[in-house]
Amino acid sequence: QLQLVESGGGLVQPGGSLTLSCVVSGVTLEVYALGWFRQAPGDEREGISCISTSGGTTYYSDSVKGRFTISRDNAKNTMYLQMNSLKPEDTAVYFCAAQLGLFRTCSTSDFDSWGQGTQVTVSS
Repeated sequence: QLQLVESGGGLVQPGGSLTLSCVVSGVTLEVYALGWFRQAPGDEREGISCISTSGGTTYYSDSVKGRFTISRDNAKNTMYLQMNSLKPEDTAVYFCAAQLGLFRTCSTSDFDSWGQGTQVTVSS
């Protein structure tokens, strides 16, 4: 059974950095597309970055492009999100998600397996 567990969230000052990790178990990771999503209070869950099975194709939302970097290590069954130049508006619960095969768009409707989330708070 596929399980995803996020870690690495916390409190950081504006301009700071965090790296999130998502460990996936129970499946052969190489055949799954992966993604990072976030949800702030009162907002819908949004896709911010997704990565193909091999890592050769990535997507970033405009809100994080140039600041965040997604990567994956299939040998370690882990996906990462390096977050730099963090802003208060990046405050949210961050979720990782998996989808067997390709992802068409980095949207919640394309992914069917989810982690429990990790809180990221950007505040001085």
